[in-house]
Amino acid sequence: MHGAWIVSIGNELLIGRVINSNLAWLGKKLTYLGFNVRRGLIVKDDCEEVAWAFRLATSSGAKVVVSTGGLGPTFDDKTSECLSKAFGLRYMVNDEALHLVSKKYSSAGLEMNDYRIKMAMMPEGAKPLPNPVGTAPGIRLKVGETYIFALPGVPSEMKAIFEEHVEPFLKRMGPEIEFFEVEITSKGLPESSIAPVIDRVMMRHPRVYIKSHPSGKELEAPVQRIHIQLSSKSRKEAMKILEKVEEELATLLREKGAKVIRSSRSPIH
Repeated sequence: MHGAWIVSIGNELLIGRVINSNLAWLGKKLTYLGFNVRRGLIVKDDCEEVAWAFRLATSSGAKVVVSTGGLGPTFDDKTSECLSKAFGLRYMVNDEALHLVSKKYSSAGLEMNDYRIKMAMMPEGAKPLPNPVGTAPGIRLKVGETYIFALPGVPSEMKAIFEEHVEPFLKRMGPEIEFFEVEITSKGLPESSIAPVIDRVMMRHPRVYIKSHPSGKELEAPVQRIHIQLSSKSRKEAMKILEKVEEELATLLREKGAKVIRSSRSPIH
């Protein structure tokens, strides 16, 4: 399974001013596309930090790196420049990106200036990704065997570029597998009581990953949402395995006195 890293860039994330919802959204998207999300990094708007994160990801063998933040016109938007420095590439105006940016501002009756031209500056060899929501294009760059996608930090812009331009690309180059998941809910047993049951089932089915998420009052009215996850090339095979594991887990939990509810029998992929 191809490894993927997510790099979140922005001081606002580190000081708690902005919640990093982009990381969760991208992690889910990449996982469902069949990628193994191995690491998520958050770094401040500092060239040394940003360049370090990109170099670390590529040197660690990531097939895909997706970054968010730092592509706008302000002084602290440094991602494109730092990406260039990270790999010794010329930082230059990308003609295609310049066309995209100038077209946006022209349609609003605004002229180009240095701050707007900045959003068209990219590492040499980069491919701009049109932004259907905002003005700053995303960036696609291949470094060795790694594809790097730099996206805006604004969630609506990031999601739009990812779904229109990154996701189709990853589907073409990515692993020919899908991610499947079913969920059951266990009531009446604390997480420490169901942990050995989960371990037992996972030992019998090493391809399956089972994770419990507690809610409610753990020692008074415990509720455990349990996700059963599997990656497979075959939907038919995945459904057969998931149904078997789901039934086995539910049976063992009932034997321990839990009430089991099948919250979702349809795989999410």
